[in-house]
Amino acid sequence: MNEKITSVLKSVEKPGRYSGGEYGAVIKDKNAVKARFAFAFPDTYEIGMSNLGMRLLYGALNNESDIWCERVFCPWVDMQEKMRELNIPLWAHESGDPVSEFDILGITLGYEMCYTTALAMLKMAGIPLRADARGEDVPIVIGGGACAYNPEPVADFFDCFSIGEGEDNLVEFTKLYIRMKEEGRYTRAGFLHEAAATIKGIYVPSLYAVDYNEDGTIKSVTRKYDDIPEKVEKCIIADMDKAYFPDKLVMPYIEAVHDRIMLEVYRGCIRGCRFCQAGMIYRPVREKTPDLLNKQARCLYDATGYEEISLMSLSISDYSKLEPLTRSLLDWTDRNMVSLSLPSLRVDSFSKELMERIASVRTSSLTFAPEAGTQRLRDVINKNVREEDLMHAVNVAFSGGKTNVKLYFMNGLPTETEEDIAGIAELAHSVVHEYYQNPNRQKGRSPQVTVSVSCFIPKPFTPFQWEAQDTMERLAEKQDFLREQITDRKVRYQHHNAKVSRIEAVLARGNRKLCAALELAANEGFCLDAWDEFFDYDKWLSVFERTGVDPAFFANRQFGLDEILPWDVIDCGVTKEFLKRERAKAYEAATTPNCREKCAGCGANRLGGERTPCPACRGNNEG
Repeated sequence: MNEKITSVLKSVEKPGRYSGGEYGAVIKDKNAVKARFAFAFPDTYEIGMSNLGMRLLYGALNNESDIWCERVFCPWVDMQEKMRELNIPLWAHESGDPVSEFDILGITLGYEMCYTTALAMLKMAGIPLRADARGEDVPIVIGGGACAYNPEPVADFFDCFSIGEGEDNLVEFTKLYIRMKEEGRYTRAGFLHEAAATIKGIYVPSLYAVDYNEDGTIKSVTRKYDDIPEKVEKCIIADMDKAYFPDKLVMPYIEAVHDRIMLEVYRGCIRGCRFCQAGMIYRPVREKTPDLLNKQARCLYDATGYEEISLMSLSISDYSKLEPLTRSLLDWTDRNMVSLSLPSLRVDSFSKELMERIASVRTSSLTFAPEAGTQRLRDVINKNVREEDLMHAVNVAFSGGKTNVKLYFMNGLPTETEEDIAGIAELAHSVVHEYYQNPNRQKGRSPQVTVSVSCFIPKPFTPFQWEAQDTMERLAEKQDFLREQITDRKVRYQHHNAKVSRIEAVLARGNRKLCAALELAANEGFCLDAWDEFFDYDKWLSVFERTGVDPAFFANRQFGLDEILPWDVIDCGVTKEFLKRERAKAYEAATTPNCREKCAGCGANRLGGERTPCPACRGNNEG
């Protein structure tokens, strides 16, 4: 490690964030590899080390003998101060080498409020912010993650984006880089052009021209060369049993947010909640087999000694083989004192048998997400759960010794009324009532129901992508109204900061005109905006005003159904026609069955440009 870095470790909080040398870290001879890849997570070490995507991509790239992938995290403010004082550039964890010396810098974008942190890391690395200012010897900067599905707000800062699942895509991208270098025909522009033309899922913003109408909406998006796709189709791994999965993990020296084995059970979702971006962009559903999952879990347990296994998916109770999987895991986890965690349970599939198998049985609380307070609004968002489902679930929990229940809701959903908001309080009061009606409850103990309410954010590639977010004033009124409706001291009310949600909505639905605002924010030191202590709403408004950005244009305007959207250059698999149909059904409060009951023809079965059966639909595709 760099001597300057070592010299400041004793003077910063949590030096284990920066020391490197962890058990399981991949060390290679940098002179023996053909490409060096720096994988950056735009947040702190503890959060990045908990990220499943980082674990997968780090391992997949390092599985190649000629590629060395190293980790990069955002230093905390005290370390940033020392870096400025001693002129220490941002470095990679494994070697301690400056990020600017690498061939490729990958930055994962999982949350819009991390954009400023990503740009701050570029500045810390000494890499020019704008892609068009980078010379031939500067690393290729590639973005990925869920936010890359609308890359336009940060398009000027990235040479390219990997759209979709990157385990194979990034390896192919790096191999092309190696090949062009070896053949002596590498130029920055030539490489980016060939990557866009030959590798599925690679989007190069500089190869597309965007023109605007007088009202600020997009007039056209035009590709500059005929050999690049008009729309960039996402990459997916069709057979999850063949997908890369690590056989060991990097073991952090300090406690990470999620210090456990994360076992990815399947990708995609059968449900189709109309506000949920992940449920759309990760389609179609692709499951792993229980035998493979059991082997992967045992392998990682033997390699790490972790005492908890978290079964990861968007809705774990929708895994079609959950019973045989949990049975096979419990065959060895019980005797090794390893607990199972199922963090994404639905209320309509929660049972006594399931609760007895999971780690949360050892705690006094459970979490459910009704999302809306009335059945009408739950039908609008296609949640497909009923109040009786929730009451059954909480009664199972109360009979099992639980006393605390947390309920997640949203404010500001399309068509929401005061009756829907009041319904949140009524539902919470009903849960308290159910506790006292349950003969198997813990006698002598009081229940605690926590109501946690976030603000609706219209996200790309959802049926609600065209909707307007409520104004700040209206959201504040709704939050105050709900507070007045909660009259039972056994119900605790929490709500998300509406100011953060508004900026998130601007960034989620923004176009390239936001790049000027983000560049100004980066130059003025914005960083770690995902942390409450660093987020400053007034500073964001000032940046927008000085760069001619009207935040209401992106956050609080209903987009036209025939309007060209900033993210229309991306093909996420789900068709715009399907999203429009779902939006129309929302306004009728009409639900769509889950994919296993009936195919809704979302288009996600267009794998690799060919029509293939969607596993969730059991091969009965209609559209």
